[in-house]
Amino acid sequence: MSTSTHPYFDSVVESTESQIEGVIINELSKYDDDRGWLVELYRNDELPYDNKPVMAYISETNPGVSRGPHEHVEQSDYFAFIGPGNFKLYLWDAREDSPTYNTKQTAIFGEDCRAAVIIPPGVVHAYRNISDKNAWCFNGPNELYAGEGKRSPVDEIRHEEDTTSLYVLD
Repeated sequence: MSTSTHPYFDSVVESTESQIEGVIINELSKYDDDRGWLVELYRNDELPYDNKPVMAYISETNPGVSRGPHEHVEQSDYFAFIGPGNFKLYLWDAREDSPTYNTKQTAIFGEDCRAAVIIPPGVVHAYRNISDKNAWCFNGPNELYAGEGKRSPVDEIRHEEDTTSLYVLD
């Protein structure tokens, strides 16, 4: 479903299907039993070779708080939004050589729609906790943060403090 368009972007799409070249969205299943629940975050045999996680972390985001927007030059992020809580994910294709260049996409993921999302280099991304409770996000990037032994520059172009940025969260 199309929504309003920023003058810069060719299209703004709100969808749980990938509208941006190279972004992969996979629904995650939750299995409940009398012990609790389980969500399989990823399987090595189901991931594209270039997107195999080399580290992992989980973050908790307070209600109404955003992370990003930022992008990576080399790194792909592998986000798994499983709950509790829900996030609004924002994606902007900033890759001039991409067939979906200038496309903006938003989607809601988390407790109400569990999904894993692979975001390739050059796709600007951000997410905001739209819940009234704290929400969790798992990330399994395919590059080490700050490189081996944390001795390299961080692969991140941050847009969130740029007052002239085109990448604005609504």
